[in-house]
Amino acid sequence: MSTTALAQEPQAVQKTILPNGLCVLSETMKHVRSVSLGMWIKAGSRAENAEENGIAHFIEHMVFKGTTNRSAEAIARSMDCIGGNMDAFTSKEMICFSAKVLDQHLPIAFEVLSDLVLNPLFREDDIQKERGVILQEIKMDEDNPDYLVHEIFTQNFWKDHPLGRPILGTKDTVGKLDQEKLRRFYGQVFRPSNLVIAAAGNLEHGQLVDLTHQFFRDMRPEDSGAEELAPKSHSRITLRNKKQLEQVQVFLGLPSYPITHERRYAWSVLNGILGGGMSSRLFQNIRERQGLAYAVFSDLNPYRDTGVFSVYAGTSVQTVPQVIGSILHELRDLRDNLISEEELRRGKDSLKGSLMLGLESTGSRMSNLARQEIYFERYMNMDELIQRIESVNAEEIREIAQDTFHTEKIALTALGNLNGLKINRADLAI
Repeated sequence: MSTTALAQEPQAVQKTILPNGLCVLSETMKHVRSVSLGMWIKAGSRAENAEENGIAHFIEHMVFKGTTNRSAEAIARSMDCIGGNMDAFTSKEMICFSAKVLDQHLPIAFEVLSDLVLNPLFREDDIQKERGVILQEIKMDEDNPDYLVHEIFTQNFWKDHPLGRPILGTKDTVGKLDQEKLRRFYGQVFRPSNLVIAAAGNLEHGQLVDLTHQFFRDMRPEDSGAEELAPKSHSRITLRNKKQLEQVQVFLGLPSYPITHERRYAWSVLNGILGGGMSSRLFQNIRERQGLAYAVFSDLNPYRDTGVFSVYAGTSVQTVPQVIGSILHELRDLRDNLISEEELRRGKDSLKGSLMLGLESTGSRMSNLARQEIYFERYMNMDELIQRIESVNAEEIREIAQDTFHTEKIALTALGNLNGLKINRADLAI
């Protein structure tokens, strides 16, 4: 078992690898009275096969239905009675179970979360009941046009790859998941080499390591599983008619870099300048100057081995061509011209500010620790992050735009009462 201090501040951030391969991370914050704890599994919906789409999210739900030590009610009561809160989520590349409690209650929170991770029952009657809950969740999301246009785009952009499938699964795949499939997938991904335990707050690293050793020492070291295949993006134009919608949801995307790419900081600055806030180019041009949309923004979604850059806008069917033209105009300008030093400074300061403000809570610091370990296997403190952001220059941003913003790479999805709307590749010329 090895322990390493990862920050300049004495003993602030530490990392220990247990003999079975499990990783333990902590950041000590003496000025608070709380602790945020997370147990992260380095496998999400992209680890599923097509027939079992949605199984990772199903398991995330099922662990709360009962363990060998607790009923569902006892699980809920364990946090409520100490004033703590517990949460969980599933993404494309990870599953997380978390809790936030007073520092004195860390042992209780750790024991409860470890019980969920190690001892789920997967009872048949619970599976049937939770299946109904998840099917309602799927219906709820399908009623949300913002979600639906994103899902339609994603399914076409990453066609025939797990990244293109919905995290929740489909009515058909969720309907076919059973106890045997849940237990098999659970056994494949809930392994020490796939597990990161992270905590931030008023705690000592040794206490966290002792708790981890107490509850996880019997987990046998096993290989984390097969290598994931990198996806290939598809530049499709998809027009989906949904007459009951008042707006047309426009979602335009392009392939971008993986999360570990050396130019990730420049990409983030570019994204902020283009569509990251109220002063961004897209907001000022499309909403403020032209009044064509209420919501318009850009976004970056990087993964281990790929990424997607996207722009979203909601507008009327009559103004869809004008909105698309305005988006393409901004992409073209970033590709063909250097941004000004003043705009570059605003972009850097905005990114630095959002990073620092986003790390003020124990929960965000815990999440930051875990994500850095999962993707980078090292810790980068704020000084290093700020230095990397400050090193971004205007030429680097233009080079990213020149590498990315090409007509043949553009994928577009439009969802709404299209009323005969047509969009072809020539309409997407940059």
